[in-house]
Amino acid sequence: YLLAGVLVVPAALSKSEMATAMPEAGGTYIYIERGMGPLLGTIAGVGTWFSLSFKGALALVGGVPYLLLLFDLPLKPVALGLAAVLILVNVVGAKQTGRLQVAIVVVMLAALGWFAAGSAPSVQSANYVDFFGYGLDGVLAATGLVFVSYAGVTKVASVAEEVSDPDRNIPIGIMGSLIFTTILYALIVTVMIGVTDPGSIADTDTPMAVAADATLGTAGVAAVVLAAILALVSTANAGILSSSRYPFAMARDNLVPDLMATVHERFGTPANSITLTGAVLLILIAFVPLLEIAKLASAFQILVFVLINVAVVAFREGSAEYEPAFTAPLYPWIQVFGVVSGVVLLTQMGTVPLVGAVVLTVAGVGWFLAYGRARVDREGAAVDAVRRQVGRTAV
Repeated sequence: YLLAGVLVVPAALSKSEMATAMPEAGGTYIYIERGMGPLLGTIAGVGTWFSLSFKGALALVGGVPYLLLLFDLPLKPVALGLAAVLILVNVVGAKQTGRLQVAIVVVMLAALGWFAAGSAPSVQSANYVDFFGYGLDGVLAATGLVFVSYAGVTKVASVAEEVSDPDRNIPIGIMGSLIFTTILYALIVTVMIGVTDPGSIADTDTPMAVAADATLGTAGVAAVVLAAILALVSTANAGILSSSRYPFAMARDNLVPDLMATVHERFGTPANSITLTGAVLLILIAFVPLLEIAKLASAFQILVFVLINVAVVAFREGSAEYEPAFTAPLYPWIQVFGVVSGVVLLTQMGTVPLVGAVVLTVAGVGWFLAYGRARVDREGAAVDAVRRQVGRTAV
């Protein structure tokens, strides 16, 4: 988790910069489309949409087992029912969604903080023996698997139009989220492994409950169950909120049908885009295994973060109007590090996520050629940057 957090830093800085220059709905899609053209914009839009949808599904499928510790119910019907409720909440309005998020996060962090603080004195160093037993390949594979956990740290940019004082609040929100969640993730996992025999949590769907029971008893299990339930609702809710803005933004650029850009007259939300996103979420929950959801979501997210870093270079080197209020430091080396590390990580994740990233890319290209190319007549800043460099070289 610490390594994954470090590898997210370049994309977080790059996205913060572009968000202050273009505070528009659509976030990642907008930046890559404007920077690298509609073809790569289509790939990024579809990729981010799927990645955030996958993360929402992962939260529900991975979190519901904690709820089932209290109630003897089937997992998938409960996950599908919660997803349907959250889809409805998002259609009703972003303001209500935001209020719900604040309340959920406050209670969730209090429960997680108690678990970490109360369990830390019981950590046994023997549980960390052979932690790097699979070598560098094992470390990179695990880092790639948990990468999806950081998909949320840059989500705020996808609803930038609805953020007050975006020049100040978006960079603070993105970088603050990254630092805080990296520390929290690493602390929780370190304590969870340190207080239990690794074998006892490897084969359970509720490892934190097992760890809490070993150190804090019934009260600890109750706190962890509460935190897990709130986390699954919060993550899935934020996933629907942010991912639904991608088809909405792409429709405004004529890359998907205009139907996705329709705003509900009463609620003021992109209801069609939310409904489509919700349908994808329900299909993922119903038919895709948990581990494959995690792998594919992480692979898509890594691919998109690589493109984000390239897009910043395209804007800075091109002649398009680009005036960010916040600029990423150590340009362009931080972006180069982000691209190289992302590609390396993607190659270490195994066949399924790598094939998934390739299929997604091909699907994005196919959709653009079949639908988008005839409807758009623009090019990204990167094309201009290349043209200018070729001209300088020729002179």
